[in-house]
This record gives sequence, structure tokens and C-alpha cells, in this order.
Amino acid sequence: MGTPPTGNALTGPAQIRKLVTLAETTHAEMGQPVDPPVRKAVAGAVIANPFAGRYVQDLALLIDIGAQMGALLAHEAMTLLQAAPDQIQSYGKAALVGEEGELEHAAALLHPALGAPLRAAIGGGAALVPSSKAMGGPGDIVDVPLGHTNAAYVRSHFDGIRLRIADAPRPKELVIAVALATTGRPLPRVGGLTHANATATDGLR
Repeated sequence: MGTPPTGNALTGPAQIRKLVTLAETTHAEMGQPVDPPVRKAVAGAVIANPFAGRYVQDLALLIDIGAQMGALLAHEAMTLLQAAPDQIQSYGKAALVGEEGELEHAAALLHPALGAPLRAAIGGGAALVPSSKAMGGPGDIVDVPLGHTNAAYVRSHFDGIRLRIADAPRPKELVIAVALATTGRPLPRVGGLTHANATATDGLR
């Protein structure tokens, strides 16, 4: 399983209302066996938006919260998968902003500081972490894209997973999610660079 985040991530700057996790394992598709099974997990946190309802120029607090969430949610997803760091082949991140926030709040969570603790939790990752951000309300879907951890052009790993939380985000909240997978899509057959041939030096190639 993943290495627990340093310290108690629940005592960081984020005001967490709840954590929600979802895992799926696909064993067959179109009557064909999927071997190895496709295993994906997503971990989401419902957190207070400290800047809801007002314009703030300095979003450093949300950037710090993003770092906290990267460590915490990666650990939650890896625990759910029962996976070791070297078993993770794909990752992704997403945020959904309640109506009293703005899209830039999602960007502050996801981009400047979340990636480093996420990569630390899985033992590396040379490729950019795919991301999505949107405005929404309770019960709206959080679409988390997935891509290969070391080479973004591994087509078999262009994928995603969805998370829906019935009571989130409320207007002054944000939902932030991290997704991990141990393989690519079921039965990939569109060609291109493969997981077996990709290396950390491929990065975005």
C-alpha cells in the first residue's frame, strides 16, 4: 500500500467535511476477459472554500491546501487499491467548485503544489498529471482524467473515472479528487507507445 502522508494530513490547512472513495475492477469487456483486470480508484475530499463569496488576489492558502490534499488523497486511493507505489501506472486530479467560488480556486488547488506530494506517494511520475476543473453543485459529477505516469502519449492509458457526491459541493465548498490506476483501459487496441516500452525519460513524448 501507499506510504502514509507525513504527519496527520487531517490537521493541515484544509477544513475537511468528508472523504469519499470509490474503486472499480473490470474483469471482462464485450465478452472478452480482461487480464490483468483494470483496477482504478478515486479519492475525493469535500472541503471548505476559504475564499467563497469574495475576490482574493493571493491564493496561497488554497495552494497549501492542494499540497495537503495531494498527499492525503493519493494515500487514500492507494490504500483502496491495495497497491504498492510501483504498481501505479496512471494518475489524475480534478476539482469541482461550489457556486460561491471561482474556477481559479480549482486551479490553485490542483496546479502549483499538489503534484509533488502525489508523485512522492507513488514513487515518481515524469509526465504531467492530467487534470480537470469545473463549477458545480451538490450531486454534480467530478470527471477525473487519467494518463500514464511516465509518458503522456501512452494511448492505452488515456482514461478516466467519475465521482459523484450527493451533498457536495455546497455553495461555499470545493470537491478535490485524485485518481490512480494499476493498468490502462480494458482491451486497448489503438496503437502507439505502450506501457512496456515507456520509461521515465519519455516524459511527455
